[in-house]
Amino acid sequence: MTESPDVVLVVDFGAQYAQLIARRVREARVYSEIVRHDTPVGELLARRPKGIILSGGPKSVYAEWAPKVDPAVYAAGVPILGICYGAQLLTQQLGGTVTRTGRGEYGRTSLTRTGPSPLFADYPAAGPVDVWMSHGDSITAVPAGFQASASTPEAPVAVLGDVERRIFGVQFHPEVVHTDLGQEVLERFLFDVCGTRPLWTHTNIIESSVKEVCAQVGGDRVLCALSGGVDSAVAAALVHRAIGDQLTCVFVDTGLMRAGEAEQVEETFRRQFHFDLIHVKAADRFFGVLDGVTEPEAKRKAIGETFIRVFEEVAADVEDARFLVQGTLYPDIIESGTKDAATIKSHHNVGGLPDDMAFDLVEPLRLLFKDEVRAVGEELGLPEEIVWRQPFPGPGLAVRIIGEVTPERAEILRAADAIVVEEVRRAGLYRALWQSFAVLPAVRTVGVMGDARTYAYPIVIRAVTSDDAMTADWARLPYDLLERLSSRIINEVDGVNRVALDVTSKPPGTIEWE
Repeated sequence: MTESPDVVLVVDFGAQYAQLIARRVREARVYSEIVRHDTPVGELLARRPKGIILSGGPKSVYAEWAPKVDPAVYAAGVPILGICYGAQLLTQQLGGTVTRTGRGEYGRTSLTRTGPSPLFADYPAAGPVDVWMSHGDSITAVPAGFQASASTPEAPVAVLGDVERRIFGVQFHPEVVHTDLGQEVLERFLFDVCGTRPLWTHTNIIESSVKEVCAQVGGDRVLCALSGGVDSAVAAALVHRAIGDQLTCVFVDTGLMRAGEAEQVEETFRRQFHFDLIHVKAADRFFGVLDGVTEPEAKRKAIGETFIRVFEEVAADVEDARFLVQGTLYPDIIESGTKDAATIKSHHNVGGLPDDMAFDLVEPLRLLFKDEVRAVGEELGLPEEIVWRQPFPGPGLAVRIIGEVTPERAEILRAADAIVVEEVRRAGLYRALWQSFAVLPAVRTVGVMGDARTYAYPIVIRAVTSDDAMTADWARLPYDLLERLSSRIINEVDGVNRVALDVTSKPPGTIEWE
């Protein structure tokens, strides 16, 4: 049995990069968790953290409702690293000075060292380093016991630290790729200051999850919501590793799946891995509950409740099945709205579940990011075509049809989406893109085919690059690929006469349209 990993807590002040900080810590093979800024110090210390990182934030420390942390945390003896807002906050709370200079600093900036710091162990012996800044106020005087060790043109104190108390602050963002040696700065804090051990490995994740699942379910039967996507597939394989034949996987064919989805699920899980698999064909039922529904949240909640009702009916025929496995990931929880974040959209397996659900949930991937899930899937021996499949929303094509969902529109979108996937693979871009898919707005546009007027649907191509789905950039697809996509979709998919490209990043948009 592997050792339990050390824990580093990331205190979230509402920063757009809080999740990125946590991911960077995990990339150093150190386990991290994100906690609210108003979490009582007693609760923070009860988790026995080896270190605490104070995130950036969108506010000034002088704002009326600026988030704070209990100052008692600085006397707890736990190493602390403040980033951007976090550095200004610890400076202010410990008696230093943060000044509204009226001259902010945004983007790439040159950092010059003015003194020693354990955070600089990987920096070159001489010369400035490029860092990424995003601040309005500046630290102008350090607290007693601290030393300033770097500056930038608009930040006289860009790095500060109290080596004795092991409290440090950096005005720049080491977690973003634009900062040179940023990951090294984080690792010097983690390993040299905090003394953490790199124990957060894929083997450790699997062994810990297996132990937790066994403790949770005991000898009871367990159902798994298996969609064929990466998340549910890895969750199923992980739980199967833990309890074997106690697991029954249920694939619900909603009529809203990708082309060939049902066949792939049958081939992989029933024939290759010999899972106990129940295939429920329920397309008519899902189209029925979606009849006349156009509002996105109403769609998600209708689909989420119908999923659960189907599982409850299956469970009635599976003795002692009171647990349900779901492939919920950490970004799902963040976007669905928690105490820590506003609701962006309810994921069907988080915000869309009915209150009277009869199952206890088993969510072995709940604290993982997508890249970690893929790595665990590879470790478990799942095939590449499953592990590296692009993400697909739980509600399926329903949230890629903008407007009412009908069988006709689902068939049109499924055919167009299959062409997008095929051509992206042929271009060698499938693994390079986070997602690439088709969207069908339920409007009709005028066109001309064979000298005749048409009145048909448009298809919108959506392709993005991302590391974790928390942010995403629209993909610059080659023109020849776009030309093939447009030509094939219009010529091969009945009911389509126009193809468009979505060039919106996240933020301000989301990856999915609904």
